[in-house]
Amino acid sequence: MSALEPIDADVADVPAGDLLEGGILGRERRALSFGIITVVLLIAFEATAVGTAMPVAARRLDGVSLYAFAFSAYFTTSLFGMVVAGQWADRRGPLGALGVGISGFAAGLVLSGTAMNMWTFIAGRAVQGLGGGLVIVAVYVVMGRAYPARLQPTIMAAFAAGWVVPSVVGPLVAGTVTEQLGWRWVFLGIPVLVVFPLALALPATRRIASGPADPAAPVEPFDRRRIKLALGISTGAGLLQYAGQDLRWLSVLPFLAGAALLGPAVVGPRALLPHGTWRSARGLPSVVLLRGVAAGSFIVAESFVPLMLVTERGLTPTMAGLSLAVGGATWALGSYVQARPRVEAHRERFMVAGMVLVALAILAAPSVLLPAVPVWVVAVAWGVGCFGMGVVITSTSVLLLKLSAPREAGANSAALQISDGLCNVLLLAGGGAGFAALGGGSVAGGSGSHPGAFLVVFLPMGVVALGGVFVAGRVRVR
Repeated sequence: MSALEPIDADVADVPAGDLLEGGILGRERRALSFGIITVVLLIAFEATAVGTAMPVAARRLDGVSLYAFAFSAYFTTSLFGMVVAGQWADRRGPLGALGVGISGFAAGLVLSGTAMNMWTFIAGRAVQGLGGGLVIVAVYVVMGRAYPARLQPTIMAAFAAGWVVPSVVGPLVAGTVTEQLGWRWVFLGIPVLVVFPLALALPATRRIASGPADPAAPVEPFDRRRIKLALGISTGAGLLQYAGQDLRWLSVLPFLAGAALLGPAVVGPRALLPHGTWRSARGLPSVVLLRGVAAGSFIVAESFVPLMLVTERGLTPTMAGLSLAVGGATWALGSYVQARPRVEAHRERFMVAGMVLVALAILAAPSVLLPAVPVWVVAVAWGVGCFGMGVVITSTSVLLLKLSAPREAGANSAALQISDGLCNVLLLAGGGAGFAALGGGSVAGGSGSHPGAFLVVFLPMGVVALGGVFVAGRVRVR
């Protein structure tokens, strides 16, 4: 039995042959498991490789002042893709969203890799985000349909393990390619990897998890109201991000417009998120909110770690990327721990402890702005934080599927990912505004050291993560 496939409590007495047949690598699910794990590998390699090359790309395209846009553009368009994918999967099955999403993801990489200016580069990231939003929700629906509840923690742990090799190899490969061949080849090389998951995952999805959730029910048309809300949330998030980067008084106008568009989509009576999400109501609303708080605070902080190490401590892009490499292994370890049968009864406590580790990691990272602090402190801190993220993020996915009826799996999965992406965008907008206001663009351009520009990113993210400790204590319905 693979270490990624722990024996669940309710199948511990089943003969080994039956367990293999019924496991994630059993004959029935083997191709599907390999296919969707490969999709995760692709996304993981993109995230680690692109994160390593991004500081160089921003400098070469004279767009360091727009650095935060390169990340938030992905999250902004992915919000729209998530809502579309949720409806697509619930009404017609996840197959179409998965295929179109993977193709769009690759097309965005090509556009960014061939960009001649920063705005074209950002446009490529936006296309990539749209594809990524379709993919992530479709994968969740596939998991909910193809894997019984006893196997869902295991396939989630396998996904986390899929980040290990890219986290270790990705920064090294991306840094070497960036330094020897140029940053463009980091983006243009990844789309080649799309062929394998398309060839493996799509036929398996068609065979096991295609079609609507209820084949006997008539196929419903797309909910136009939700599509309009999705456009509103995506456009509103983009306007808020723009307002955060433009420090002139005129930026108040796009800020107000963005807030007006976001309101009905996230807190209105027919919002895209479960009722009670923003007040952390117990159960599903807190699960959805925790996903956004954890992912938003950690990913935003992580986005600025390579830039901080390159500009403030003089590391090469390769070494800056490698400082985060250990996080892939500890994230997988945290995900593996949550998949153990004995953890289920104490899952809430583990999630609270995980958020404490995340907050400590974020708050410890900027200590390397002091010359006396060795840079390996970031690697240690991020390893600890990633362990906490492995516990928290995977557990939110497991709890979401447990709390969702089959016909609601797509919509609830979309809500989980919307919370993730929206918090990323909003926190990036705030962090990016503070970074720019304190001279972050000139810092990255090589005109001096301003540690405050990084502190204004990391310290607020640490406070947000501490708020997640409270939310984690409310994911169970008492």
